Amino acid sequence: MVDARPKDQQILIDPSIGRPFLLDGFSDFLAIEQGASPRTSEAYRRDVERLALYALTKGARTPTDISSRVLRDFVYHLKDLGLAPASIRRNVSSVRTYFRFLLGDGHVVRDPSERLETPKRWRSLPDVLSVDEVGRLLAAPSLDDPLTFRDRALLELAYGAGLRVSEWITLAVRDVLFEEGLVRVFGKGSKERLVPIGRSAIGAVAIYLRELRPRLERGEGKGILLLNARGRPLTRMGAWKILRRYVEKAQITKHVSPHTLRHSFATHLLEGGADLRAVQEMLGHVDISTTQIYTHVDREYLRTVHKQYHPRG
Repeated sequence: MVDARPKDQQILIDPSIGRPFLLDGFSDFLAIEQGASPRTSEAYRRDVERLALYALTKGARTPTDISSRVLRDFVYHLKDLGLAPASIRRNVSSVRTYFRFLLGDGHVVRDPSERLETPKRWRSLPDVLSVDEVGRLLAAPSLDDPLTFRDRALLELAYGAGLRVSEWITLAVRDVLFEEGLVRVFGKGSKERLVPIGRSAIGAVAIYLRELRPRLERGEGKGILLLNARGRPLTRMGAWKILRRYVEKAQITKHVSPHTLRHSFATHLLEGGADLRAVQEMLGHVDISTTQIYTHVDREYLRTVHKQYHPRG
């Protein structure tokens, strides 16, 4: 028999999960302490039952076994099921309420749902450039411009190392480690990380250092790699204007900010099969959940391809 209920209500209820996951107590909490309506109580319990069934597949037998990572994966699981963002937001609310109940009654000593993200955060990413668009952007600087060598170095490093704009403009000459093929980056909180760069970026920086930077340096460069026409370190606005000029020249119609190159760097790595933790290290993310947002971008790309090309899409 076909289940005619809406997709977000279709769930296989296993009576054996109620006791270990304290679902009856949660229902009482909703009705008595929260004063929730019967409809809300039913929806929240159903959401937590879904979580419990998912947790069992991950080896979690009781609420104390549910980690922050299991919860993050659960939210992505809901997305993969095709639930609407509003339904996923309600599931997240249900899970947070559930752990508030568990914590208040002393069933758990920590709340793994504290930093759980919702679809609203997923949609905060700007556009990601395609590989072809990145190629056009990097090829846009021409020898007609006296600052071409600097601009090529800037663009190659920004995309090739996934740098934040604050990292573009503070990168020192000594931070480019040519022999090792690395750049030393000081990110948020002055945390140091080493990021690999490819031959294109290494070559662009080497040419800039040999052909242009010595002519720009007038004693005010402070050892910073990228200088403006007056020989001073580039500002955020200066770097942004350079990028905008070449975006227009490359005839890219998407909205492109400095962070777009960083997002494109991460997305292209993951689309190519890179390990999530390696990408986390290169981006300088403290928490891998911040990096996991790119797996969502990748999934959206796959969905788009499937919908466009599959005969039953």
